[in-house]
This record gives sequence, structure tokens and C-alpha cells, in this order.
Amino acid sequence: MQHSKIVGGSTAKRVLACPGSVALVAKMPPQPSSKYAEEGTMLHACMEELLADSDLGDVIAKHALTSEQAEKLEYALQALDEIDPDQKMVFNQEVEVSFGDALPDVFGNVDLIGRLGDRVIVLDWKFGDGVAVEAEENPQGLFYTAAAMHTPSLAWAFNGATEIEIVIVQPPYTRRWVTTFERVSGFFTDLKRAVAIALRPDAPLAIGDHCRWCTAKPICPQMNGAVDRAVHTALKDIPDEALGQALTLAAKLEDFIADARALAQARLEKGLPVPGWKLVPKRAVRQWADEGKAAAALRAAGVDPYKQELLSPAQAEKVTKKAGVPFPTEQVVAVSSGNTIAAESDPRQAVVVIGEQLKAALSKVK
Repeated sequence: MQHSKIVGGSTAKRVLACPGSVALVAKMPPQPSSKYAEEGTMLHACMEELLADSDLGDVIAKHALTSEQAEKLEYALQALDEIDPDQKMVFNQEVEVSFGDALPDVFGNVDLIGRLGDRVIVLDWKFGDGVAVEAEENPQGLFYTAAAMHTPSLAWAFNGATEIEIVIVQPPYTRRWVTTFERVSGFFTDLKRAVAIALRPDAPLAIGDHCRWCTAKPICPQMNGAVDRAVHTALKDIPDEALGQALTLAAKLEDFIADARALAQARLEKGLPVPGWKLVPKRAVRQWADEGKAAAALRAAGVDPYKQELLSPAQAEKVTKKAGVPFPTEQVVAVSSGNTIAAESDPRQAVVVIGEQLKAALSKVK
């Protein structure tokens, strides 16, 4: 699936906020595909098959899907049934949309665009488990909608419509936002201005939450400056009210560090120099040269070479499903391994923390 190198649905937020990032990203080498991206591509292909009347069981078998992947597809189908319960929506899927002469070489692919009554539906499948994606004021959804409005082959979806709904289906959540033609036109105006600025040699750079997925973080002057400032600021000197801002910056720096390491390793593995750094082997881990001979030697020494342990719930679920026997759901509990910090926008419920003094008092009551 091709995407515009200037701006696309997934990069619209970044380009609007940081036009200078377009030139920086163009200097970066192609990014290798991740297993998460490959899974997302596969599940998108599965949805395309399902909406073309393929059977869910056949699709699961064809792609050898895990139970978790199958559940995501089942949820996506249920979400579509809620949006269009009477199955009256006319739609196209996996459609390339562009702005034509209004923004040359700017295009993208919309997962599904449909017409239901007086409403245009612009739907995006999100199968990742990481960051929750909101529908309201979603730059990617607005980009696809604006581009679709400029795509002649999709005029049928917009002619006579009075409202537009942007839908994000991200199992196990569906987020919907109804907006207006005026809002989409306003977004297009902002996008056109940002692209014009991005093509200038002095296009400005800006740090923000849009930096998270930017591949140019390792060479970004603004990000490098943020690193220097963070290194010289002791956490103990940060006022309480500024700690939230420090954590937001820390998240950006973690992404920056990871991307810088990945870029350096890619260069070194291709024989290109990175001053002050080199490739070295990872820590060696001992293993048996021949497992059969090792087992025989241990038995001869009076030692049982194998150990037995109970299957995990995930392992047991796969075994019982394959064997066609019931899975003992009542024996499973979900136990958190501990607490971690998250942004206020995270959909998980906050932990109720009991103060240290109250815990001490309760311990004396026992």
C-alpha cells in the first residue's frame, strides 16, 4: 500500500504541527516493517475479505489467526453491525483518495467510505493494542475525508449528504464523531497551508506529541536540544506542578533514544561508520550442543533432564480449542503484575492508592 511522501493520513497531525519534519523524514533511510505493522496489514486484508462475503471461519483458517486476532475481527464485524444494523449502507473499501491539483502528490488509502441515509461514513480499522485513538478531531480521519471529497470517483458518497461521521474501530473500542462539511473544509485549508510551508527551505520544527512516530527524531535539532536541556535538569529540582510536563518529555526522549539506537545499528550493520560506536556480540548464553546426548549424559549421572510445569492459561486455551474440549474458564483469574504510570487519556481505570498511614493503621487492626 503506497502513501504520500509529503503527508498522509498517519502523518497529517505531525505535518500540521511541524512542517519542517517533512524534509527531515526524507533524509532518513526506509524503516523496516515491524511485526505489529505486518499483523495490522494482515488483519486489514482479512476485513477486506470478510466484507466481500468471505466466511469468518474460512478467513481464520486461511491466515492461521490466533484466538486474539480472531476476536479482533469478530469485534470489528459487530461494530459495523452497530453502525449499520439494517445493512443499508453502500460502501467501498481500501480506496485510494487524493486532492488532485489542489495538493499534487498528496494521497492516501481509506479503509472504508460509505453512505448511510444523509450521512457519509469514513471508517478506519485500528488493530494495534497500544495507543488509544480518538475519533473526535482525528487528523487522520479528517485527512481521509477531505481527500475523499476531492476524489471524483467518490462523489456518490457526498452528493446530497448533510453530515459526516468519522469512526475509529479499535477492538475492543469503537469511537465515533459526527462533524460537518465546514469543519472538513477548514481542515483542508490548514493542511494546504502546512504543506506549502513544509516545502520551504526554512520550514519550522516543533516538538510535541506528534513526535512519537516521527522517524527523524535522531537527527532533529529541536529534539537534540530537548535532550540537552533534560540532561542538565535534575528531577529533584523540578517543582511538583511541572512533573507532569517532565514525564511527557521523558516519553518523547525514550522514543528518541530507541530510534537513535536503531538507526545507529542499521548503519553499522551496513558497514557505515558511527563515530565513537561499534558493533559487538551480545552476551553469550550457554546451550546444549546436542540435546539428545546431553539428556543421556544427565540420566547416566542420575539426574532427570526434563522438568514438568503447568500450562499457562494462554497455552491451555490453544490446546483445549484444538482438542475440542472445554476450557476451564472458572479457574482463570487476571492478576496485574503491578502498577505503572500512564497519561490521563489512557482508557484504563486509575488505581485507588491507599495512603501509607492508612495502610499502617489497618495492619494494626488485623
